[in-house]
Amino acid sequence: MPLPFSVPIWSKPATARKVQPLFGNDQPADIAIVGGGIMGLSTALHAARLGMSVQVLDAGEIGHGASGLNGGQVIPGLKYDPEWLLEHFGQERGETLVNFAASTADAVFELIRDEGLSVPFARNGWIQAAHTEIALKAAANRDRQWRARGADVKLLSADEIGSMTGARGYVGGWLDRRAGVIDPLAYTSELARVATAAGVRIAESHKVSRLDKDAGKWLVSTDNGAKVQARAVILATNAYTDGLVPGLAQSIVPLHSFQIATAPLPPDLAATILPGGQAVSDSRRILVYYRKSPDGRLVLGGRGRMALPTSAADWAHLERALQRIYPALAGVAIEKRWFGRVAMTPDHLPHLHEPEPGLLAVVGCQGRGVGLMTALGGRIATYLSTGDAGQLPFPLSPIRPIPFHAFRQVGVAATIAWYRLLDALER
Repeated sequence: MPLPFSVPIWSKPATARKVQPLFGNDQPADIAIVGGGIMGLSTALHAARLGMSVQVLDAGEIGHGASGLNGGQVIPGLKYDPEWLLEHFGQERGETLVNFAASTADAVFELIRDEGLSVPFARNGWIQAAHTEIALKAAANRDRQWRARGADVKLLSADEIGSMTGARGYVGGWLDRRAGVIDPLAYTSELARVATAAGVRIAESHKVSRLDKDAGKWLVSTDNGAKVQARAVILATNAYTDGLVPGLAQSIVPLHSFQIATAPLPPDLAATILPGGQAVSDSRRILVYYRKSPDGRLVLGGRGRMALPTSAADWAHLERALQRIYPALAGVAIEKRWFGRVAMTPDHLPHLHEPEPGLLAVVGCQGRGVGLMTALGGRIATYLSTGDAGQLPFPLSPIRPIPFHAFRQVGVAATIAWYRLLDALER
């Protein structure tokens, strides 16, 4: 449950309905999915459409985690550009990854269209805003690579990014018209609705506490005494991963993403701030990202403290960033504050693991989870149906715990503080 001072602007649509209960002990499922976020629900929906029986188990309510609390930016691609992927994964796997990465935003908007999801959205693009000439050169390199592949992208001059964002402090940027924005809580809720209609059982408030395998089948036990049998298990817990699978939680670093939302902008300001409705992420080491909400607020997010917030003051760094980018908003009230948990992997790539046959784990959204996990869900469902690992865009890899993981978050916190100082010096 959100803290009293941590309340998002997103809301479940009126179409949301009660999910279905557990399968009975005498009715085993083909697949049990631990985690009811975008990854788990997308996989569940696609698996059900392939004829499999699916049980989803979530520790809280659908949408309570980062899937329903993120900024709703739908960005294609990965952290790395096509040439890097080809160099590091080879021609065949690299091409597979590049093509998959290019398709992730399509997967979201096509699902909204084809399933008739009641989700507020706009597909007007995403701007990567460059605050230094070095960052602009990197954007030009990215633009060259994606334009060579026919992507609908454009390098922006200082004047162009100024008119498109209404923000100050940028020397140029990059526009990816394949991207867009959604209401993430509505999207996650609607995924649960259509998955339920397809036959998926979804059990909320069922935290999985134990996995056992016997005679080729998995027994999934929850902390409230429920048990589910399944042929295969998928861990789709990402940043909320615990000790269920040895070493998995130690292979990622969970971070908090904090967000704020202003009051609805006055008409004169609304006309000059993001008039085209694009989403924006900047190029700072500790970046901020922002967009308009359907009701005309400015929503801005970025990294927050490593510990849980204790007061509204823990969002003050975002309020300072907002006023740096948009000085005219200094008098506009901040009406909402909230946060979610995201996961970082050491190589900034999603990781797919299969530590045992029939046990699959996925971690590491790297800030692009809406599109990435939607698209990956379909591929994982096909893999479970066919057994063909070629259906997976990322290679299956062993779980590699991060050395000295217990001290990792201390190091990350220190790095974030250092990067904030460097960013401030570049103003």
